[in-house]
Amino acid sequence: MSDDLVARFAGRFGRVESRRRMVSCLRGLLGEAEQKNGWTLAGAAGDDGPQGDAATGGTTTCGTPTRCATTSATRSWNIGDSERGILILDETGFLKKGTRSAGVARQYSGTAGRVENSQVAVFLAYGSGRGRALIDRELYLPKGWTSDRERCRAAGIDDDVEFATKPDLGLRMLKRAVEAGIPFGWITADALYGQTSRIRLWLEEHDIPHVLAILRSQMVMTMEFFGQARAHALINQLPVDAWKPLSCGEGAHGARVHDWAAAPIRPWRRQGWDHWLLARRSLTDPTEIAYCICFCPAGTPLEELARIAGSRRMVEECFQTAKNETGLDHYGGSVPGCRACWRPRCRWAGAGRSAP
Repeated sequence: MSDDLVARFAGRFGRVESRRRMVSCLRGLLGEAEQKNGWTLAGAAGDDGPQGDAATGGTTTCGTPTRCATTSATRSWNIGDSERGILILDETGFLKKGTRSAGVARQYSGTAGRVENSQVAVFLAYGSGRGRALIDRELYLPKGWTSDRERCRAAGIDDDVEFATKPDLGLRMLKRAVEAGIPFGWITADALYGQTSRIRLWLEEHDIPHVLAILRSQMVMTMEFFGQARAHALINQLPVDAWKPLSCGEGAHGARVHDWAAAPIRPWRRQGWDHWLLARRSLTDPTEIAYCICFCPAGTPLEELARIAGSRRMVEECFQTAKNETGLDHYGGSVPGCRACWRPRCRWAGAGRSAP
């Protein structure tokens, strides 16, 4: 691990002991160990347990571990782009056994593609042409947890931590990113967040362009006076020549080309802004159509909306890299008496890669 890499983070830690522990932890995360949880990293550093490792995040000088992660990832790593940078919301699961790990429950996990005993965390990723990274995270706590304060205390969860939906956790992170001054031009997310009106309204109130996925059954306002229609019905009204084959980015097998079309929605608009219902159709199966609601500067071309919609792939690449290389889903359980360790391994939110 280079001195240059360490120097990017060292100034965030006010004590030399914390800096040394940070270096030890980073070496462990970037090392070849098969398991990378608090216990194995502590053992590699010669410690008896992960109490010190878990507490390190609370000794930074940048206010919060999250602020440290967001500013370091986009500024120190030189991947920030105020025009083409994209913030991406998504969640991922960590399969677990037992019942004591914070937030663990039988719940749907996208990792498994079914209901499993797991933890689920919502992440905020950052992507640009210069690289990508996970820059913020929130562990989802089901109601079965937040309604049982004794269980929460046993896992080190403070009494003031209340239930929050995944969209609420996502909005919380978006607000932190804006407050931290992260340079970005767009926000995108899947339908779990796109169908949540309070997220869309907050973004519009702050003039933040976005392309958010929605369900085909989502009701949208048409250009008719007080008209409404379901997303799929409105798109079905488009003429054949409204569809245009476009690439939304490179994939494992080359350019990812689909048919794209957009229908104007929301007749009451502020000057300088457009509202669109965007549709992506498979070239091989015309019945396979995905939908997005878009809020963007007037004159934004269809090609740009397709690029933003296709950028959600970057967060999946971040998850894969972080799980395969830095133990994102490795977690060794709670540490007695430690108030900072109830979050899983996802507190190391800077996992990502820079462009070559």
